[in-house]
Amino acid sequence: MPVKEIVLSLILLLPLLSATSIAAVDDNTGTIIVLGLFKDRAVIRIGDQQRILRVGEKSPEGVKLIEADSEKAVLEFNGKRETYFLGRHVSSHFKKAEIKGEANIWPVNGMYMVGGAINGHPVKFMVDTGASWISMNSRHARRIGLDYRVSGKRSAVSTASGVAQVFVVNLDRVKVGDIELYHVEAAVLEGNSPTEILLGMSFLDRVEIQRKGQMMTLKKKW
Repeated sequence: MPVKEIVLSLILLLPLLSATSIAAVDDNTGTIIVLGLFKDRAVIRIGDQQRILRVGEKSPEGVKLIEADSEKAVLEFNGKRETYFLGRHVSSHFKKAEIKGEANIWPVNGMYMVGGAINGHPVKFMVDTGASWISMNSRHARRIGLDYRVSGKRSAVSTASGVAQVFVVNLDRVKVGDIELYHVEAAVLEGNSPTEILLGMSFLDRVEIQRKGQMMTLKKKW
């Protein structure tokens, strides 16, 4: 894609991007919110200012982008560097945050999207309380190394197109924000549907769901 089209796409996407990583900087600068991650660039909000930074650029507030890809960004502030993963919270002094067992999720074009990981592989989830399991298509499953045809149990689910055959598998661990659960059931559908990995009730039943305005908060049940 030409550079001009990439930049235009970034500008058009800004109102739709969800906050995927948060860090309080200081009382003068306010809060940094990473709105989007791309190859060698990041979209961030610093206080009430929204910035698009390329690697090596520094914002007027003094936040410098050191490294960025679709999974993480490395930011430098006051001479200190910190790596931001999707959904990761960082304290005001850029030290690793205390694990609180929660994830804050904002809507993207009406859908609640959140970064996470399955068996250590980075993924992006769409929260779906109507899905019985974490659900993915066969391409997703192969990308994260699931041998679903061997380890999965055949079952059937109702979809918009009718009844579909699925393979129900057991995921060793699933992480969303600071929440990590073990031995979570998931369904793999052959083909290209669903287009996003659905964060269904096999995960959501094991957390508390709270809402404050548009923000959804998942909290681990202790």
